[in-house]
Amino acid sequence: MKEFTATDTLIIIGIVIAYILFTTWLTWRLRSKSAGDFMEGSRAMPAFIVGIMLMSEYIGAKSTIGTAQAAFENGFAASWSVIGAAIGFPLFGMLLVKRIYNTGKITISGAIAEKYGTSTKNIISIIMIYALLLVNVGNYVSGAAAISTVLKVNLPVAAFITAIVSTFYFAFGGMKGMAWVTLLHSAMKYFGILVILGVALHMTGGVSPMVEQMPKFYWTWDGNVGAGTIFAWLIGTIGSIFCTQFVIQAISSTKSAASAKRATWIAFIFCLPIAIAIAIIGVAAKYLHPNINSLYALPVFLQDMSPWLAGLVTTSLVASIFVSVSTVALAIASLIVKDFYVPMRNPTPEREFKMTRWLSLAIGFLPLLFVLFVPEVLKLSFFTRAIRLSISVVAMMAFYLPFFKSTRGANAGLIGACVVTSVWYLLGDPFGVNNMYIALITPAIIMGLDHLIPQKQPVEKNKRNMQNSGA
Repeated sequence: MKEFTATDTLIIIGIVIAYILFTTWLTWRLRSKSAGDFMEGSRAMPAFIVGIMLMSEYIGAKSTIGTAQAAFENGFAASWSVIGAAIGFPLFGMLLVKRIYNTGKITISGAIAEKYGTSTKNIISIIMIYALLLVNVGNYVSGAAAISTVLKVNLPVAAFITAIVSTFYFAFGGMKGMAWVTLLHSAMKYFGILVILGVALHMTGGVSPMVEQMPKFYWTWDGNVGAGTIFAWLIGTIGSIFCTQFVIQAISSTKSAASAKRATWIAFIFCLPIAIAIAIIGVAAKYLHPNINSLYALPVFLQDMSPWLAGLVTTSLVASIFVSVSTVALAIASLIVKDFYVPMRNPTPEREFKMTRWLSLAIGFLPLLFVLFVPEVLKLSFFTRAIRLSISVVAMMAFYLPFFKSTRGANAGLIGACVVTSVWYLLGDPFGVNNMYIALITPAIIMGLDHLIPQKQPVEKNKRNMQNSGA
């Protein structure tokens, strides 16, 4: 593994800076000019663009760096962490897209509130904000790992660079501006991963030498991950797709429910090949550089490229970072504004738009406080999906099991699942039970128990019943 010279590093930095400046200018040209543009792109986004945005939400910096890291440690089976997204998007299209789109809401909390009311909406928003802030912590760690490898800066500095640029993208671009810039980012990301895959396979001599010389588990379907964890990944990824705020926001930006469904199939087509490529890269890194920190399993191959090619690939990773951070931060801002600020203050559209931008600045920099405390990106990624999975369970019960109509049960299920899943994760998944399963069963159990407990009728309803019986 060679080291870049000072001149090489300047070339790479120059390419990255040129790309950042160009996309910054493009974001400014396409910037949102109203709250409608910012939140939902004025419902005018083509299905292809939305499909790319959906794919980018689940194959961003966290998934690329994190999946390669997991493949380095546990084998090709780490690809299931992304294959779950490929499976989940069409299922989402078949089961929930039309129902959510027809509510006219741009937040999952707003859609579920149609069944359970304002208190449930607020609880869902708080849980989702908590989960998405943790998602961006993972995005910042992944992004910083890629940037620091080539630019020779430490993780905090690289994370700060990520925060500055990505915050500009979403704070000014909003949904309208980000949609088109995301298309460029995604093309760069795809290009970069395929180049890294080509370099890795060239250096290993193909897949056969790795299969012959590495421990067998590196190439089995379940690797060192295990069937239980893989199943938990699938449940968590599919479940989180069903309720992730940016996913709901993206499908709401399309022209129709049919267009939104087409977008989910486009996301499927783009997710599947990239899952396989990232896992092979991670295994190849283990084969060639067995003693490196696994966090650098993907960016380590940059050192084996020419500075010009490394500059383009680094730019692709930077693009992946920025779009991941931006989409999540936009989702957080939308939840805060739509579910809390607007109901409390009833602002004019202009004031709402201005407040959204100010909130976006704070949201963009808050994850920096936690960057140094997250060593295993993929584990954090799936914990945040577990938290979102519990919301999906409640959403499915709301849309498909109408006899579960208790607001008390929904609220208790949401809060209980969030607390129990978080504690389970912090305890290191006791008894070998993945926290994903805890998130799956907890809300259903609590809502089921609540269904067995008689509800107290409101006083006014009791009076009406007595009057009717007297008549």
